[in-house]
This record gives sequence, C-alpha cells and structure tokens, in this order.
Amino acid sequence: MQFSPENLPDDIPSLKGMVISFSRENQRFCEENRHLSESQHRYEMENKLLREQVLLMKAKLFGRKSEKLSPEEESEQQLLFDEPAEDLGNDPDSERAGAEQTIEVPAHTRKKAGRKPLPENLPRVIMEHDLKEEEKVCACGCTMERIGEEISEQLEVIPAKMRVIRHVRYKYACKCCEGVEDDGPTVKIAPAPEQIIPKSMATPSLLAYIFTAKFVDALPFYRQEKIFARIGVELSRTSMCTWAMKAAERCGPVLDMLHAEIRSGPLINADETTVQVLDEPGRPSTSTSYMWVFRGGPPGKPGLIYHYHPSRASEVAETFLAGYRGYVQTDGYQGYNFLQGLEGVEHVGCWAHARRKFVEVVQARGKKGKAGSADVALQYIQKLYRIEHEAKGRGLNGEELSRERERTSKPVLEEFKAWLDKKVLQTPPKGLLGKAIAYTLGQWDRLVRYVDSPYLTPDNNLAENAIRPFVVGRKNWLFSGNAQGARASAALYSLIETAKANGLEPYSYLRYLFERLPHAHAEDEYRALLPQYLSPADLVAAQQKQKTLDPE
Repeated sequence: MQFSPENLPDDIPSLKGMVISFSRENQRFCEENRHLSESQHRYEMENKLLREQVLLMKAKLFGRKSEKLSPEEESEQQLLFDEPAEDLGNDPDSERAGAEQTIEVPAHTRKKAGRKPLPENLPRVIMEHDLKEEEKVCACGCTMERIGEEISEQLEVIPAKMRVIRHVRYKYACKCCEGVEDDGPTVKIAPAPEQIIPKSMATPSLLAYIFTAKFVDALPFYRQEKIFARIGVELSRTSMCTWAMKAAERCGPVLDMLHAEIRSGPLINADETTVQVLDEPGRPSTSTSYMWVFRGGPPGKPGLIYHYHPSRASEVAETFLAGYRGYVQTDGYQGYNFLQGLEGVEHVGCWAHARRKFVEVVQARGKKGKAGSADVALQYIQKLYRIEHEAKGRGLNGEELSRERERTSKPVLEEFKAWLDKKVLQTPPKGLLGKAIAYTLGQWDRLVRYVDSPYLTPDNNLAENAIRPFVVGRKNWLFSGNAQGARASAALYSLIETAKANGLEPYSYLRYLFERLPHAHAEDEYRALLPQYLSPADLVAAQQKQKTLDPE
C-alpha cells in the first residue's frame, strides 16, 4: 500500500503499526543487502584468486623459466626495502613502489669476447705452409730470408673408432701319455680374463661409452642403436638394456660402500621426482613412480644415491635414513615430517622453496602490476643470500662462518619474522601471498636452522641440482621398461653423479671401475673404487698404463 502525507491515518495506534511494519521491512532489506555484500565480496575474492592462478599459469607456460628477477623488479623491490622497518606494517607497499624514482647504477666492466685457446692436452698435428721458391725472390733480385711465422689452430674431430678384441686362449695337452699320468684335466687352457659381465662381448670401454651416452648425454638406447648402425655395428637396444641391468647388479657392493659413505657425513640432502615404469606387477603402465636422491658424505667427499621406489610415502626415506645421526635438509613436502620426531636428526628447511612461493606472487602480478609485500619478502631473502655470498667470497668456514651468521644473518631473520607475523594478519589466507606467508611461517624453525652449523646452506639446491640430470634424461628416454631397469638406472646415475661431484670425468671413471671391479673381493677393495677416493690423475695414469698394454 502506498502512503502519502494526505492519506496517512490520524490515530496513533495506526501510525505505530505502520512504523513497526516499515521497521521490519527495512530490517529485511538490510539483511538482504548484507548477504548481497558478502556474496559480492566472496565473488570478488574468488575472482581475484582465479585471476592469480590464471596469470601464474600463463607466466609458467609462456614466461621466462628463470626465477631470477628482472632489473626493473629488483629496483622496485629495493625502493620498498629501503623504507624504515616500522613503516612496513602499515601496508603502503604498493603506494611507495608506484612512485617514479631515479636510481644510480654503478658502472661495470665487461670482459672482451674472444676465442678461447684450444686445450693444451690435445695432440697437435703440425702442417707447415711455405712460399714457392720463386715467390721467395725479392724484386731487387735478392733471396728473402725467413723472419718469423704466424700460427693459427683449428679443431678437428676424428669419429669414434671401434675395433674387435679377439681373445685367443691356447690349449695344451701331453702327446706322450695323453694325460694318463696327470691327475688333472688332460687338456689345459689359459684362463679367460675376468669380465664385469661374464661371456659378454661388451668390453669395459663399450659399457662406459654406452652408459655415459645415456645417463650423462641423455641419449636413449634406441638412438644409440641407430648411431652404431651407421658405422656398421649391430647393437640392439635390448642388449644395451640387459648390459645396464647386469652391470648395475655387479656394482652392488660398490653401491653399498657408497651408501655407507653418505651416511657417515654430518648432512644428507634429500629430494625426489617422478618416473614412469611401464611393466610393474600389480600396477597399470600409467602409474607414477618416484626416483629419490640422497646426497651426503664427509666434507669434501660428496656421494649421491639414486633410489627407485613405486611410492612417495615417507617410509621410503625412513628406511634409507634409519639409524642416521645428523642434519637432513629437504623441501617442505609432508613426507619428510617424520624427521621432526627422529632421535639424533635435525630437520633443515629450504629457503629456495620459500622464495619460490613469493616469486609466484610476482609472476602472477605481471609486468604491469605494482610491487608489494611479496617484493619486500624477496628482499629479505635476497639479503640472506647476499650474506652467504660475501662470506663465501671471504673464504669463511667453520667457526668463522658460524660467527658471521650469528652477527649478520640472525638480525635479518628476526626482522623478517616480525614482518611476517604482522603481515599474516593483514593478508587473505587463500591468495598466493597468503599461502607464501603461511608456508614460510610454517617452515620457520627448519628454515632458520642453517645458521646453527657451518656444514649447512640456506637451501636444498644440492639435492635439486642432483635431480636435474635425471629430469633432463627423462625428457629424452621418457620411461623405464620395468622396475629392474629403473633400479639399474638409479645405480648408474648414482655412480656417474658421484663421479661428477668429485671432479671425475664420467666415461673415464666408469671404464676404470668396470676394468677393476671383477678383481675386487674385499670391502676395502670396493671402497677404493669409489669416486671419493680417486683423482683425475689416477684415471689418467690408468689410461696411460692401458695404452702401454695395447696390442697396437
């Protein structure tokens, strides 16, 4: 019913009834408005979160893969970070970053580009070039004299050369008694040389060559099969797979020694990545399995173990680390949470993963977005890494490094923690920034633990870098045929990456190992074959000795 001043009732009870009715209706409208406002706010937040996810996915698909920030982004971050610490809680980050400011960039020198000299250890073939005799006569009639020379060098490639080693074993028999007087065999024959794979046509050099091509250069066996075919040698991928599995099994005692060496150090870095195995009992071919990596060992003697397992469950790491005492550094994967209650073990976090969460905020923001809280967090983390870089440049280690971290890193960490505690109360928890802050605070006790020991680093990059060669290889060979093949790959990656970590050339080490492994029987002999106890000079000396025994 419509009311106007002319048709309003005159009696008070009627007017009171109208007021009550209008009040109820107004209350209903207010309630509806509140619900609509809440819905609008919720939809706006959902829209913002979805936009963040879309922008982040676009950045990952089409943007640069490096997490290193551009100079413009670093400049914006520095403008934020230069503000007084007490102002950071007032959330004026985007306003300060939006102002245009001019900064001075220090001058720098750039190395002049030029051709590097060819390695001195390569053999030289001298090719002399001289003038013709008539060209050596001057216009005045005198013979010109040589006054110098000009030398230039070119690099020549000699394609891989293959040859067949024919083993001739001589037989002996007695023609007088035809062996009647001898208690032993009537015919004697020279013993066959011990081989890493008995009765195989593969020499240590061929095995080392094939395994280096696959596990270092990411060249699958089927491609190697074609390469060998081009030079007239038929080597099937099936044979190469079989050799890999048999060689890996034969290297078992050496891998046991490597496992023990890794556990003898003060720190183990752990990480894992996916791998597909086509034929595994009880599992479909599309199932996801995992390659775990553990890096450790005494200082200066790093070792790496790759371990295949169908599962990513914490029991895998628990089994490997059973009885270990020391530091274990990992990312924030929940499968490592069991380390918190493990006696004698200190769980260390990874600042690279925490930093990555804030980098994702910057990537989702895009180039046109203004710098904000994520940039402040990245500046704190960058400051921690700068301290480590400068300490390394000064050659600090041991107690000196611990004191330097106590003096410089701890104050930064304390200030960063106070900033995070304040910022988490002001940030929506479901956004990328909220998740980054929550992750960092949730991992805080593990993240700051690196300050306690000079053996520790701020991040788990040692393990992540060890995973990378496997990931590169996986992009080429795609999958393992069966679980035995996956375990063989793990064994050979372990030996090769340990050799690389200790400064050894992979092919030379594998050949050295395969030549000597058949003659090793005791633990000390197996331990002596580990890369940690060899030097490049040892491998060179072994090659020189082999050349002197070469029939050619």
